[in-house]
Amino acid sequence: MDAKAQEHIHKESDGTEYSHIHNETHEHKHSHQSTKAVLNRLSRASGHLESVKRMVEDGKDCSEVLIQLSAVIAALNNTGKVILKDHIEHCIVDAVESGDEKAIENLNKAIDRFIK
Repeated sequence: MDAKAQEHIHKESDGTEYSHIHNETHEHKHSHQSTKAVLNRLSRASGHLESVKRMVEDGKDCSEVLIQLSAVIAALNNTGKVILKDHIEHCIVDAVESGDEKAIENLNKAIDRFIK
């Protein structure tokens, strides 16, 4: 990691950690319009996933577990779409206006990972 880069680590309530790097040349400000909606969606998906976990623990029918699990996956994918739309409409617009080409590169990497 470059001396100007700073790793930023996030920790979810379930212990999952993820990180990203901020560089000093990171020109644009992050302006997230959908933060509350995203957090609400993630809370609901997390609760739903806990229900699926209980279904497995209770030995529920595998078909029902798979149906409920697909609902969790759909909820997470839809949350990702909200984040992506917000990021493009605000952060990427700001980055383009300020000439921050790295932001476009990072967006492309994120899309590649999200769509796998």
